[in-house]
Order: sequence, then structure tokens, then C-alpha cells
Amino acid sequence: MNKFMKEALKEAFEGMRKGEGGPFGAVIVLDGEIIARAHNEVLTTNDPTMHAEVNAIRKATKKLGRFDLSDCEIYSSCEPCPMCFAAIHWAKMKKLYYGASRYDAAAIDFDDQYIYDVINKTATEQQVLIEVIDAVECLEPLQEWGKLTEKTPY
Repeated sequence: MNKFMKEALKEAFEGMRKGEGGPFGAVIVLDGEIIARAHNEVLTTNDPTMHAEVNAIRKATKKLGRFDLSDCEIYSSCEPCPMCFAAIHWAKMKKLYYGASRYDAAAIDFDDQYIYDVINKTATEQQVLIEVIDAVECLEPLQEWGKLTEKTPY
């Protein structure tokens, strides 16, 4: 077994067995060394964003003092949900390794697959009703940002 995935699995078991959250763990690796490790903490924090991958990213960016993790890799015990995959993307990581799949997670009642279905517009039901309002006014900060000469697109 891959040594980094083994550590991600340890995190998954730790968080689950402590009752801190679902059975998910992640580690972030830089130059062959683990720089951040985390597990799901949704239950202890009452924060639905406290997934393993997001927690690991938060720890890694804090440790490195930068949001760009393009020189890092992430190992996740399960295929990341759309939120976590987006966080991995925004952190600019180039490599993701995962073990169990979103279908495995769906089989034990995690709704990752449903969210993928909503994104792909194949869901038969919508949990969140979406309505666009005040689009013209909401363009103003985007237009002002677009005119800036020095900016980082994050």
C-alpha cells in the first residue's frame, strides 16, 4: 500500500472513530514529505465544509504561507466531493490520488453522487432552488476588478 494513502486512511479512521465526522481522510505531500493531514470534522464543528481535503488544504496553506499548492500532491481516502475537488483545483494542485470512489460513498448514504448529478444537470430532483437576481448590479465589482492592472485571480 502506498505510504501516503496509508496515512490518509489513518486520518479517516481516526476522525470516524472519534465521532468527529465521516470516514474520510487526506494528506498533502510536498517533496516526498507530509506537510498537512486532516480528516472530516463536520460533526464536531457543525460546519459542513470541514471535509478532510479542505481541512488539509487549510493546514497546508497556513503552514506554507501561500494559497498556491501547485508543487504539492494530495492523497484522499475517497474520491473528493465537488466542493473538495474545487478546493484542490483552486489550490492549483497538479496531482490527486484517491482510493474509494464517489459511488462507494453514495452506497453508504453520502450524497456526493447527487451533487455531481446536479452539476451535470442529470438530477431528477433539485434540493436547492436557484434564481438569478440583480445581475446587472452584481457585475459592478467584477467590472471594477477587471480594470485593475495588478491582481491575483483568486
